[in-house]
Amino acid sequence: MAEPREHKVKRLHMRSMRRGIKEMDLILPSYASTRLENMDDTALALYDDMLAENDHDLYQWVTGQKQPPAEFAALIADIQTHIADNPL
Repeated sequence: MAEPREHKVKRLHMRSMRRGIKEMDLILPSYASTRLENMDDTALALYDDMLAENDHDLYQWVTGQKQPPAEFAALIADIQTHIADNPL
């Protein structure tokens, strides 16, 4: 049985808040609270996959220290835009 969309959004938001490093604890909840509700199922699945990645890698991708894998490039760019528009 598929996870209901409402549950998936809540789960992803919680996973965004409980990261391994403080920097990601600050970045991802802000992004999740403004973007997850408007994502389609494919985008939510991609975000879920991204959350499974190592926090140190995520931080380097989001801050531009390293290039993200191609599959996450557009999502990381959207997170970067969100950060630029909503400084912490």
